[in-house]
Amino acid sequence: MTTIYFIRHSKPMKHTYLKNSDSLQLQNEKKILTVDGEKLAQEVSMNSEFDDIDKVYSSNYIRTISTAKYIADKNNLDMVIDEDLGERKIGITSWDEYPENFEIKQFNDFDYKLPKGESLSEVRDRLYESLINIINTNRDKRIVIVCHSTAMMALFSKWCEVSYDSEYKFNGKTFFNGKWNYCEIFKLEFSDNNNLVSIESIKSK
Repeated sequence: MTTIYFIRHSKPMKHTYLKNSDSLQLQNEKKILTVDGEKLAQEVSMNSEFDDIDKVYSSNYIRTISTAKYIADKNNLDMVIDEDLGERKIGITSWDEYPENFEIKQFNDFDYKLPKGESLSEVRDRLYESLINIINTNRDKRIVIVCHSTAMMALFSKWCEVSYDSEYKFNGKTFFNGKWNYCEIFKLEFSDNNNLVSIESIKSK
């Protein structure tokens, strides 16, 4: 049995740029944690669930790396950065291009996307491929993956009933109320043939 902990990143700081030539995507990837976000990430790392972790993975976003570092440090591990664990790419160059009700449109149609963005189906497939590679590389280990809420929702839809703002269910049983907090934690158990056996929400503290 392989145990995977998926953790949403801690609280990021909002920015107002006076002048910045970075794309919106790069600006998103560079968001740092607030002081409270750093404290929360450190507190979460002390949860006994994260004792004796074998590997820590993070997306390439600063806020996930900054969250994962505490668990990696606690277990004296090097962190592995994988851009395929990143958040859904919207595909806009300015916020004027952001469609009305974009989030709901994507949830209602997992194939809906903007010309330069990703559909939720593509996000699900991207994360699933990365996850299976992680499992195959770390068979019977205890793994932490620090990720993003929309990306995790898309991945969970492979096995679970998911909702835009309500309950998530696995095998007909509710495991999450759908209200995403920072450092939301999920514990997934996978069999030797990579089938999801169980999924549960874990209290962050």
